[in-house]
Amino acid sequence: MLLVLSEEQKAHLGCLPRAGAGKLNLGVDTIQHGVEGLSYLLSESSKLMISEIDFQDSINVLGFSDELNKSLLQLYLDHRKEIRNVLGELTPKLPSYHSLEWRLDVQLASRSLRQQIKPMVTLKLHLNQNEDRTAQVLQTDPSTLLHLIQQLEQALGEMKTNHCRRIVRNMK
Repeated sequence: MLLVLSEEQKAHLGCLPRAGAGKLNLGVDTIQHGVEGLSYLLSESSKLMISEIDFQDSINVLGFSDELNKSLLQLYLDHRKEIRNVLGELTPKLPSYHSLEWRLDVQLASRSLRQQIKPMVTLKLHLNQNEDRTAQVLQTDPSTLLHLIQQLEQALGEMKTNHCRRIVRNMK
Protein backbone atom coordinates (compact mmCIF):
# COMPACT_ATOMS: atom_id res chain seq x y z
CA MET A 1 0.00 0.00 0.00
CA LEU A 2 1.51 3.29 -1.07
CA LEU A 3 1.11 6.44 0.94
CA VAL A 4 -0.48 9.15 -1.19
CA LEU A 5 0.72 12.65 -0.37
CA SER A 6 -1.04 15.80 -1.47
CA GLU A 7 0.82 18.58 -3.26
CA GLU A 8 0.84 20.69 -0.10
CA GLN A 9 2.40 17.86 1.90
CA LYS A 10 5.00 17.30 -0.85
CA ALA A 11 5.83 21.02 -0.70
CA HIS A 12 6.20 20.81 3.09
CA LEU A 13 8.58 17.88 2.72
CA GLY A 14 10.47 19.73 -0.02
CA CYS A 15 12.47 21.74 2.50
CA LEU A 16 14.04 18.62 4.07
CA PRO A 17 17.05 18.53 1.71
CA ARG A 18 17.85 22.17 2.55
CA ALA A 19 17.44 21.62 6.30
CA GLY A 20 19.41 18.36 6.08
CA ALA A 21 22.32 20.18 4.48
CA GLY A 22 22.84 22.14 7.70
CA LYS A 23 21.38 25.43 6.52
CA LEU A 24 19.48 26.16 9.70
CA ASN A 25 19.36 29.86 8.96
CA LEU A 26 16.05 29.21 7.18
CA GLY A 27 12.83 30.97 7.99
CA VAL A 28 10.60 29.76 10.79
CA ASP A 29 7.81 28.90 8.34
CA THR A 30 10.13 26.72 6.25
CA ILE A 31 11.29 24.73 9.26
CA GLN A 32 7.73 24.45 10.57
CA HIS A 33 6.49 23.13 7.22
CA GLY A 34 9.33 20.61 7.11
CA VAL A 35 8.54 19.33 10.60
CA GLU A 36 4.82 19.13 9.82
CA GLY A 37 5.51 17.23 6.60
CA LEU A 38 7.89 14.83 8.30
CA SER A 39 5.50 14.21 11.21
CA TYR A 40 2.64 13.57 8.76
CA LEU A 41 4.76 11.17 6.73
CA LEU A 42 5.86 9.18 9.78
CA SER A 43 2.48 9.18 11.58
CA GLU A 44 0.46 8.13 8.52
CA SER A 45 3.00 5.47 7.57
CA SER A 46 2.96 4.09 11.12
CA LYS A 47 -0.82 4.26 11.35
CA LEU A 48 -1.23 2.28 8.12
CA MET A 49 1.62 -0.13 9.00
CA ILE A 50 3.27 0.47 5.64
CA SER A 51 5.94 -2.07 4.76
CA GLU A 52 9.56 -1.09 4.14
CA ILE A 53 9.21 -1.42 0.35
CA ASP A 54 5.98 0.61 0.25
CA PHE A 55 7.55 3.34 2.38
CA GLN A 56 10.52 3.51 0.00
CA ASP A 57 8.17 3.73 -2.98
CA SER A 58 6.17 6.46 -1.25
CA ILE A 59 9.21 8.67 -0.60
CA ASN A 60 10.86 7.99 -3.98
CA VAL A 61 8.07 10.03 -5.55
CA LEU A 62 9.31 13.09 -3.62
CA GLY A 63 12.59 13.20 -5.58
CA PHE A 64 15.01 13.26 -2.66
CA SER A 65 18.57 11.99 -2.83
CA ASP A 66 19.25 8.32 -2.08
CA GLU A 67 21.04 9.28 1.12
CA LEU A 68 18.04 11.23 2.43
CA ASN A 69 15.66 8.42 1.38
CA LYS A 70 17.76 5.92 3.35
CA SER A 71 17.80 8.24 6.36
CA LEU A 72 14.00 8.63 6.24
CA LEU A 73 13.56 4.87 5.88
CA GLN A 74 15.83 4.20 8.86
CA LEU A 75 14.01 6.85 10.91
CA TYR A 76 10.68 5.21 10.05
CA LEU A 77 11.89 1.68 10.84
CA ASP A 78 13.44 2.76 14.16
CA HIS A 79 10.43 4.68 15.45
CA ARG A 80 7.28 3.20 13.91
CA LYS A 81 6.37 1.16 17.00
CA GLU A 82 6.82 4.15 19.28
CA ILE A 83 4.77 6.35 16.97
CA ARG A 84 2.03 3.73 16.85
CA ASN A 85 1.98 3.52 20.66
CA VAL A 86 1.70 7.31 20.97
CA LEU A 87 -1.07 7.41 18.37
CA GLY A 88 -2.89 4.68 20.31
CA GLU A 89 -2.68 6.71 23.51
CA LEU A 90 -4.02 9.81 21.77
CA THR A 91 -7.22 8.16 20.60
CA PRO A 92 -10.25 9.22 22.62
CA LYS A 93 -11.56 6.73 25.15
CA LEU A 94 -15.15 6.14 24.16
CA PRO A 95 -17.78 4.82 26.55
CA SER A 96 -18.44 1.08 26.43
CA TYR A 97 -21.62 -0.88 27.02
CA HIS A 98 -22.26 -2.29 30.49
CA SER A 99 -25.96 -3.15 30.71
CA LEU A 100 -29.42 -2.18 29.51
CA GLU A 101 -32.70 -1.93 31.40
CA TRP A 102 -35.98 -1.43 29.58
CA ARG A 103 -39.63 -0.89 30.41
CA LEU A 104 -42.76 -0.77 28.30
CA ASP A 105 -45.34 1.80 29.42
CA VAL A 106 -48.78 1.91 27.86
CA GLN A 107 -51.21 4.76 28.45
CA LEU A 108 -54.70 3.33 28.02
CA ALA A 109 -56.76 6.44 28.65
CA SER A 110 -56.61 10.01 29.81
CA ARG A 111 -59.15 12.48 31.13
CA SER A 112 -59.94 13.78 27.68
CA LEU A 113 -59.69 10.51 25.70
CA ARG A 114 -61.06 7.29 27.12
CA GLN A 115 -60.04 4.91 24.34
CA GLN A 116 -56.41 5.86 23.84
CA ILE A 117 -53.51 3.43 23.53
CA LYS A 118 -50.15 5.13 23.60
CA PRO A 119 -47.15 2.75 24.06
CA MET A 120 -43.80 4.12 25.15
CA VAL A 121 -40.49 2.25 25.56
CA THR A 122 -38.08 3.52 28.21
CA LEU A 123 -34.45 2.38 28.00
CA LYS A 124 -31.78 2.92 30.62
CA LEU A 125 -28.35 2.38 29.10
CA HIS A 126 -25.48 1.87 31.55
CA LEU A 127 -22.04 2.78 30.16
CA ASN A 128 -18.46 2.43 31.42
CA GLN A 129 -16.00 5.21 30.71
CA ASN A 130 -12.61 5.44 32.43
CA GLU A 131 -13.70 3.36 35.44
CA ASP A 132 -16.83 5.52 35.85
CA ARG A 133 -20.36 4.26 35.29
CA THR A 134 -22.90 6.53 33.70
CA ALA A 135 -26.53 5.97 32.77
CA GLN A 136 -28.46 7.43 29.86
CA VAL A 137 -32.26 7.30 29.88
CA LEU A 138 -33.91 7.17 26.47
CA GLN A 139 -37.62 7.18 25.73
CA THR A 140 -39.19 6.36 22.39
CA ASP A 141 -42.26 4.90 20.74
CA PRO A 142 -42.13 1.32 19.35
CA SER A 143 -42.10 2.34 15.67
CA THR A 144 -39.05 4.55 16.14
CA LEU A 145 -37.37 1.77 18.12
CA LEU A 146 -38.03 -0.70 15.28
CA HIS A 147 -36.53 1.75 12.78
CA LEU A 148 -33.47 2.19 15.01
CA ILE A 149 -33.06 -1.59 15.25
CA GLN A 150 -33.23 -1.92 11.45
CA GLN A 151 -30.60 0.79 10.99
CA LEU A 152 -28.27 -0.84 13.52
CA GLU A 153 -28.70 -4.27 11.89
CA GLN A 154 -27.94 -2.71 8.50
CA ALA A 155 -24.78 -1.10 9.91
CA LEU A 156 -23.69 -4.45 11.38
CA GLY A 157 -24.31 -6.06 8.00
CA GLU A 158 -22.14 -3.46 6.28
CA MET A 159 -19.31 -4.20 8.73
CA LYS A 160 -19.13 -7.70 7.24
CA THR A 161 -18.29 -6.41 3.75
CA ASN A 162 -14.74 -6.71 2.46
CA HIS A 163 -14.39 -2.95 2.11
CA CYS A 164 -15.19 -2.30 5.79
CA ARG A 165 -12.97 -5.16 6.92
CA ARG A 166 -10.05 -3.61 5.03
CA ILE A 167 -10.69 -0.22 6.63
CA VAL A 168 -10.89 -1.71 10.14
CA ARG A 169 -7.73 -3.74 9.55
CA ASN A 170 -5.86 -0.58 8.49
CA MET A 171 -7.12 1.33 11.52
CA LYS A 172 -5.57 -1.18 13.94
